[in-house]
Amino acid sequence: MRQNPAETLRRVLPKIREVLHVAGVEMQLTAAVSFLTVLQEESVSIHTYSHSFLHIILQNLEHRDAGVSNAWLETLLAVIEALPKETLRHEILNPLVSKAQLSQTIQSRLVSCKIMGKLANKFEAHIIKRDILPLVKTLCHDVEYEVRTCMCRQLEHIAQGVGSELTKTVVLPELVELSRDEGSSVRLAAFETLVNLLDMFDSDDRGQTVLPLVKSFCEKSFKSDESILVSLSFHLGKLCNGLYGIFTPEQHLRFLEFYKKLSTLGLQQENGHSDNQLQLQTLEQEKKYISVRKNCAYNFPAMIVFVDPKNFNLELYSIFFCLCHDPEVPVRYTMAVSFYEVAKLLNSGVYTIHKELVTLLQDESLEVLDALVGHLPEILELMTNGGENSGSESKLLSIPDLIPALTTAEQRAATSLKWRTHEKLLQKYACLPHIISSDQIYYRFLHRMLTIILTNNVLPVQKAAARTLCVYLRYNRKQEQRHEVIQKLIEQLGQGKSYWNRLRFLDTCEFIMELFSKSFFCKYFFLPVLELTHDPVANVRMKLCYLLPKVKSTLKIPTDKHLLQQLELCIRKLLCQEKDKDVLTIVKRTVLELDRMEISVDAFQKRFYENDLLDQEKERQEQLLLEMEQLEKEKQQNDGRSTNINDKMFEKKRRDSKTSSVLAKSITLSVPGTSSGTSAGKEKKSKLVRSQSFSTQALHPKYSNIDKCPNKTSATGYTSSVSGMGKSCMLSFSDDSFRTRSTGNSGNAAFSSSSSSRNMFNSSDQKNGGNKESQSRRMSIKHRKSNS
Repeated sequence: MRQNPAETLRRVLPKIREVLHVAGVEMQLTAAVSFLTVLQEESVSIHTYSHSFLHIILQNLEHRDAGVSNAWLETLLAVIEALPKETLRHEILNPLVSKAQLSQTIQSRLVSCKIMGKLANKFEAHIIKRDILPLVKTLCHDVEYEVRTCMCRQLEHIAQGVGSELTKTVVLPELVELSRDEGSSVRLAAFETLVNLLDMFDSDDRGQTVLPLVKSFCEKSFKSDESILVSLSFHLGKLCNGLYGIFTPEQHLRFLEFYKKLSTLGLQQENGHSDNQLQLQTLEQEKKYISVRKNCAYNFPAMIVFVDPKNFNLELYSIFFCLCHDPEVPVRYTMAVSFYEVAKLLNSGVYTIHKELVTLLQDESLEVLDALVGHLPEILELMTNGGENSGSESKLLSIPDLIPALTTAEQRAATSLKWRTHEKLLQKYACLPHIISSDQIYYRFLHRMLTIILTNNVLPVQKAAARTLCVYLRYNRKQEQRHEVIQKLIEQLGQGKSYWNRLRFLDTCEFIMELFSKSFFCKYFFLPVLELTHDPVANVRMKLCYLLPKVKSTLKIPTDKHLLQQLELCIRKLLCQEKDKDVLTIVKRTVLELDRMEISVDAFQKRFYENDLLDQEKERQEQLLLEMEQLEKEKQQNDGRSTNINDKMFEKKRRDSKTSSVLAKSITLSVPGTSSGTSAGKEKKSKLVRSQSFSTQALHPKYSNIDKCPNKTSATGYTSSVSGMGKSCMLSFSDDSFRTRSTGNSGNAAFSSSSSSRNMFNSSDQKNGGNKESQSRRMSIKHRKSNS
């Protein structure tokens, strides 16, 4: 059909039609799939398809094998979607009247039910009412329960086709009657169809017809009709919220108690029977109860909406605790999947479920951990920031429990064979700098990431650990710790004995270039990367060649001119000395790419404007980390003499998320002026504002206007900090990123500094002049006395 559809239809299709009458099951199934593929690929027009293929499909619908019949039915239902209305009316709808009669086989009537459900969306309401609804009523009262069940499940499609009015007058009465059917499968189908059509009923129908039926199902589910229990538990959340507006307080409480009962169903049962048959029944019942509790876990977010999140502690916390500690893995897995939804709904009360988060992180099943890790950054962010009314004390107290749980989860994932879960966990742990302090990350997580890079044998896991380590390094607040980590990366990876470690060093350098500024990479990693051009292993040199264009893009001219010369020298050596053919080929290709590259200069250029802006922002953030460290050291030195305001600001927890948007507003450039105590105090306060804005928490309202606070003019404890602040001022001003200012601001700054210096000189001149005059007067008086 793909190559020559006309000849296939003329010569091949007639042969297939003849053979299908006596063909076996395999050929029938293959033919059904092939016919469907021809339709989906649109190998021929729909008119040609209906003329050539439709009759063959209809002839094989009532095959004696149920699998073959279903295969042809699936093909027909797909064809109905594409056929025009006239073809549907003549070829399918008209013959359907005779196929749906009681005189036909059960298979024929079942096929008719499914076809009518499909046709309901293809015709107008009046045609459905005239031609299809009579057949629907007939099949709803069929003598066989399989037919009644099948037709009941199609009533949802019928209702959508006829509209709300006919649904109320025709479909709803049929559902009510089917819900009282003697067959349990019919009652189950009626209940599920009723739930799916809940939005189509008005409040009167819900209160007078649907609610009594639902109450009846709930009452019978425990007594005489346990077959509906699993389905009822699955749809209970939708039912409770769909009928919420018509519940009385008593009914509201009754449905809530029913949910609580289902949530712990089977946990109090004892299975100590000796009879084999009773044990088998108990096992089947236990599986049913596990499914019920799993469905209750699935519906838990809906039940929080039902009771209102404000009433969570009183009404649902005990059930939440039971479901998170359920002995069955599927139940706990479902709770882990829905944990983020629960946390979002609780909002400011999210701190109340911290213990359950720790429990699920330490769960013995890795499936539960994998389900929880999917939204772990968002959950941890809500845990530490969500509770505005909970107070900072409860948030800080939660962290000691959280960190051991996170480390335990990582170790359990590392010792398992499920490396994808381990990789996913390491990727999500990159959020921790926004959650816990820099020191906690350094001592509990950062070195663990380096160990994983060095010892793990799975490449995706190593790369995930390398990137997360770079994120930790990016937000580390102590320069000594940063230098230690950098040194270890260079010595243990870049200069490691194993070529595999040296390859991972190049991967880590890629993440460094992504997360850090260009100047940071050039300062610490540029030359160690170039040293790998002499690596004895060809794969390392090959990977380096692929990385060289990115390495060159970190250079700025003329600042990094010496590094550019080093890069060119290494490339020349590779071209001249490389003996491996594959590496030499890549070197030549890389040289051409490097020649086409344009190096950015220190000044901003239009073509690199966005990249330069991002890089400058990274430099500012890195510089602020240095300034914050300097301020913390000064604060420790002057701890006994610092003001209460500074104490509270330094004790406030600082984190680094959302820095890019905050930094643009908060960074204020200081101009070195006089060395008086007042100017040094203002300089220190401005840096405190910057360090506080670099954290994730905003300033407390009473500290929001620091400049309005009275200045300390006493000499004690204040003049000693001036010299330290002068050093930090020089550090901040020496950075290139802090020199980029508007001309107007620079002009004003220069004017103010020059005017202040002039005032100083004038005042000193006046003082000197006064001293000279007083000295001359004293000399003249002494001279007169001596003469007299």
